[in-house]
Amino acid sequence: MMLNQNKTPLFDALKEYHARNVTPFDVPGHKHGKGLQEFKEFLGPKVLEVDVNSMKPLDNLNNPKSVIKNAQELAADAYSADHAFFLVNGTTSAVQAMIMAVCKPGDKIILPRNAHKSVVNGIILSGAEPVYIQPEINETLGMAMGISCESVEKAIIRHPDAKAILIINPTYYGVVSDVKNIVKIAHKNKIAVLVDEAHGAHFNFHQELPQDGIALGADMCAVSSHKTGGALTQSSLLLLNEGLINPNSVRTAIELTQTTSASYLLMSSLDVSRKVLAVKGKELLDKALKLSRYARKEINKIIGYYAFSKELIGEKGVFDFDETKLGINVSDLGLTGFEVYDMLRDEYNIQVEMGDIYNILAIISIGDDEDSINKLIYALRDVSDRFRGSKIVYDKTQILENPEVVISPRNAFYSEKKVISLEEAEGEISGEFIMAYPPGIPIVAPGERITKKMIEYVEILKRQKTLLQGTEDSEINYIKVISI
Repeated sequence: MMLNQNKTPLFDALKEYHARNVTPFDVPGHKHGKGLQEFKEFLGPKVLEVDVNSMKPLDNLNNPKSVIKNAQELAADAYSADHAFFLVNGTTSAVQAMIMAVCKPGDKIILPRNAHKSVVNGIILSGAEPVYIQPEINETLGMAMGISCESVEKAIIRHPDAKAILIINPTYYGVVSDVKNIVKIAHKNKIAVLVDEAHGAHFNFHQELPQDGIALGADMCAVSSHKTGGALTQSSLLLLNEGLINPNSVRTAIELTQTTSASYLLMSSLDVSRKVLAVKGKELLDKALKLSRYARKEINKIIGYYAFSKELIGEKGVFDFDETKLGINVSDLGLTGFEVYDMLRDEYNIQVEMGDIYNILAIISIGDDEDSINKLIYALRDVSDRFRGSKIVYDKTQILENPEVVISPRNAFYSEKKVISLEEAEGEISGEFIMAYPPGIPIVAPGERITKKMIEYVEILKRQKTLLQGTEDSEINYIKVISI
């Protein structure tokens, strides 16, 4: 880091604006909260008084020249990137911009199928053709892991004309692939490396965490500062290393989906969270890692749970592991992860990040403390005392493998469609997504062949009252398929 990371140019400018007590005759129409009294009373006045529109003293995100430009340069410096772009549409827009900056219609992009919905949407927007790599599967935990260098090499041999490869660093559960060597393999073949680092905003700020994609030579990284970096929800960064990708192409791609009314609350939170990580990150992440290790130790003493961690390193698809992702396998408890997820919220007032059939995931971050960790441990111990051994959960055969892509996602999106019942959809080409959220990874995406296993998996999720989305039918009883 070469710049003074104690500075917060955008946040300072926003505070200076607030101190001037400007009389607004511009948008937003609530006029510093005076037109939204009920909301103002709940949040407090200052939040709405700084919810303002672009103006000269505060710069403009779509063509930054002063305080936003300076804040982005500080972010680039903190992450050792050549460029950093602020995004307020979430990391979804960052992922889409990465793909659109590199791929034009018909270009191939190599990626693991356990990618987020935003990746497939980026493929639809760009017109790219997906080449899926099967991630490694851990049958014991019932989850997809990372991708191997060998699978990347095989994909490039089959598709030497690919323009990009997209890597997830880390997966939702904290699994890290061998990004450094994947970058070497890709760059040797002049293929750009794009990294979905939605859950790795904190990596660069502690030596005991996995390395971030930019440090390992990736061309672009989409970083969810709001997930693990402390910024407000929807606040994200797109980081760029110059070389294979033109920065101007990235700016143009961002402007296709970035709002022209960027929130100064979100942008200033990016400015401040970057300062916190750069200046105090080591200290705060020391604490987060200590809490995570303590939680694992205590949870693994409780019958029915397995809180997995770095012992997975060396298994297929696991090059490194992020200890701040507290993944807990609950299969031996006799409950599904969905059931434990709901129980923790409804009966113990604890909201964990997600549950699947076999696991739950808690995120340990710079905002946690011993009290919150002990509440989770106590609740898990009580659930174990009440329910362990009560029944058998579904077997691990429900893990889905890569689907057959019959037509490109873009062509499927624009094709004529018909609606049929899901139970009759086996063998059809999907015209819609079906996914559980979180994590937002499609079970089936537009253009893919619907299989019996997919339908059975969706029915299991429905019985578990999982939050499913993607189809026009909110109950997921019907799905749009391609009319042939």
